[in-house]
Amino acid sequence: MVQRPKSDENASRDLAAVRQVRLVEHLGGAGHAKVEDLAQLLGVTPQTIRGDLRQLDEQGAVSRVRGGAMLRSRLDNIGYHSRQAMAADAKGRIGKAAADLVPDGVSLFINIGTTVEAVATFLAQRQRLMVVTNNLNVAEILADARGIEVIVAGGRLRAEDRAVVGPLTVDFLGAFKVDYAVIGASALDADGNLLDFDIDEIKVSQSIVAHARHVVLVADSSKLSRHAPVRFATMNDVDTFVTDRITDPRLAQICAEMGVRVIATDPA
Repeated sequence: MVQRPKSDENASRDLAAVRQVRLVEHLGGAGHAKVEDLAQLLGVTPQTIRGDLRQLDEQGAVSRVRGGAMLRSRLDNIGYHSRQAMAADAKGRIGKAAADLVPDGVSLFINIGTTVEAVATFLAQRQRLMVVTNNLNVAEILADARGIEVIVAGGRLRAEDRAVVGPLTVDFLGAFKVDYAVIGASALDADGNLLDFDIDEIKVSQSIVAHARHVVLVADSSKLSRHAPVRFATMNDVDTFVTDRITDPRLAQICAEMGVRVIATDPA
């Protein structure tokens, strides 16, 4: 048996991740689709699509039905690794733009999410920062950064995405008053609401917003096509919104009315 080189395996996994993100995004708009239609859309075989749908079903992103698949209940978030692959290039540009807003010598919160993790990556070379986070992925990104003091919140660990949540976390964060908060959201709506799924996570995010002097929201445009059941803040709580683009003019108007500074990395 001939073993495939690891580089080929990594490339195959990357292609599968991109393909699966496109599947989830397509099902988010269509609601459901047949395997044959998805195969034609992505230019692969039905067998490949069935394998993708099996993995996405295991991650909780979709539900397989006879002959195809449908998006799982909008009460559930998409799996962490699927979210990590979504709009990865846009998140990188957003991460750099948001990191550029944070001067040396300040304190900041960084909460949960793959986009805020991109921000942390660009902060790693900075000096004299104090970062308070309930995101163990962020703590790991910054662990070896000599110019950054990292303070990790206590509480219940959510293993799926390495988030620390719950009442203990809320109490811990309430002891701080920081200069900046860099926050993400699972979904945004055109009325300017910031939405999420988990009640414990909502309480943590509300505490972060309440105890920061300047709130920076980071979210790519795909968040406008997603839905989540619980509001934790509005654009009125945000000072700066960093995104790739705003696709809904109603949200752009809300930002203007509430005095939110918008930084769009890909405005065209």
